[in-house]
Amino acid sequence: MKKSTIWLLAAIMALTFIGLLYMQISYMENMVRMRNEQFSEAVKRSLYDVSTTLEQDETKRYLAEDIEETQKRLLSFERGTSKTLGKDVISTHHQFSIVSPDGTVSNFSFKELTSTIMMQPKVSVTPKEDNNSITKTYRGMQEMLKGQYLYQKGLLDEVILNILSTASNKPIMERVDARKIENYLKSELQNNGLNIPFQYAIINKNGKTVYNTPEYAPQKESALFTQILFPNDPPNRLNYLKVYFPTKSDYIFSSIRFMIPSFAFTMVMLITFIFTIVTAFRQKKLTEMKNDFINNMTHEFKTPISTISLAAQMLKDPAVAKSPQMFQHISGVINDETKRLRFQVEKVLQMSMFERQKTMMKLNTVDVNGIITSVMSTFKLKVEKYGGTIEADLEAEDAWVKVDEMHFTNVIFNLLDNAVKYAREDVPLSLFIRTRILDNDKVEISIQDNGIGIKKEDLKKIFEKFYRVSTGNVHNVKGFGLGLAYVHKIIHDLNGTIRAESELNVGTKFIIILPLIKNK
Repeated sequence: MKKSTIWLLAAIMALTFIGLLYMQISYMENMVRMRNEQFSEAVKRSLYDVSTTLEQDETKRYLAEDIEETQKRLLSFERGTSKTLGKDVISTHHQFSIVSPDGTVSNFSFKELTSTIMMQPKVSVTPKEDNNSITKTYRGMQEMLKGQYLYQKGLLDEVILNILSTASNKPIMERVDARKIENYLKSELQNNGLNIPFQYAIINKNGKTVYNTPEYAPQKESALFTQILFPNDPPNRLNYLKVYFPTKSDYIFSSIRFMIPSFAFTMVMLITFIFTIVTAFRQKKLTEMKNDFINNMTHEFKTPISTISLAAQMLKDPAVAKSPQMFQHISGVINDETKRLRFQVEKVLQMSMFERQKTMMKLNTVDVNGIITSVMSTFKLKVEKYGGTIEADLEAEDAWVKVDEMHFTNVIFNLLDNAVKYAREDVPLSLFIRTRILDNDKVEISIQDNGIGIKKEDLKKIFEKFYRVSTGNVHNVKGFGLGLAYVHKIIHDLNGTIRAESELNVGTKFIIILPLIKNK
């Protein structure tokens, strides 16, 4: 599959998932916003109703007290009965007096006429009076009733004003009952469809807490609601009821719980899609690297094969057979090129190791310093051939580790060979190997060179198989890109770690850490 096709599919799928996620997130945001608005409106209605109920309770209480005091001021009530106007009509005469707070005595009296036949009150009209007199009497009664109404209304207004003035001067906790407030809150919240726990406090005008429930500790401003208690009080004596809902968030988000599985499935699909696209690009890159590997492998095999073929043709020359010195030289060339071919074949065979999760090894307890010394003695000639030096500081004592001797030797050899390949041409090669014991019963092996170094972006990928630091398809150093990948896999299979530190045009340092064997 072409890379452009992969990019096209990735773009289409990405737009699809972005649209789907946008719709789901927008729907959930709208649900949360609507739920939050409904919650706020329900709480505000409930708090307003609680405040109104408290005002009504206080007004009723003061009215009852005022009526009781008024009844105590009644001094006398006289009632007389006289039977006149004949045997069929009973005339009852009522008299009573009221003493007002300023000491004024008001006397009242009225007559009640009762028929013995119907036993219903009758209004007696003197036949001598004309209709005009009756009309005047009716109008007079209307004026009297209107005056009584206005008088009673004025008295009631005065009583209410007195109640408000008297009540506002009292401390808030003498005007309300904390238990009643809690009961009113529960009742009103349930009436508005809210059955969730709450905590509340009463705050005065100065912000001082007058009363609060034991667990009142507001943490989120959005879950705290305020209502004025007795809003008709003077501004400097106002008190506030603050109600906090600790589980408001749970209540709000409970409305979108059914969307969570859908959102989770969408995220799983998105992750799967991303993984698929990344895998496709990695496979594409791996294919390109394998093709590059085949090209390099062909080049590496072609040179020694051509050399051996040429040497074989020279051996057929009778003149060569007569010259032992020439024969020995050609035989040496064939032997060297055969070794080179064998080494390249071993490199190719290392590829099969990467398909296994665990490399088959023959583990033995060996001395790290001994392995390094052996490799150094073999590699020293190659380093000196390029005019370089190799030194070691093997300060680790009793550095015994359990490794496969052959694979571990190849690891050290590959790292040294890698340093030679990437040496700078303007300065002599310098290699330094060091071993030391760490505090956590582990040994550290560091191999440092003064080569060309590795860029930071390449440093993260040097342990990937087939990866080679290069520009395009041009490689300045021969190889298959398997050496460091092989090193990383072997060290990992030995329960160790390896990392690289490098600076461009300064050099590279590989650090290997392996667990020690205490009892060899």
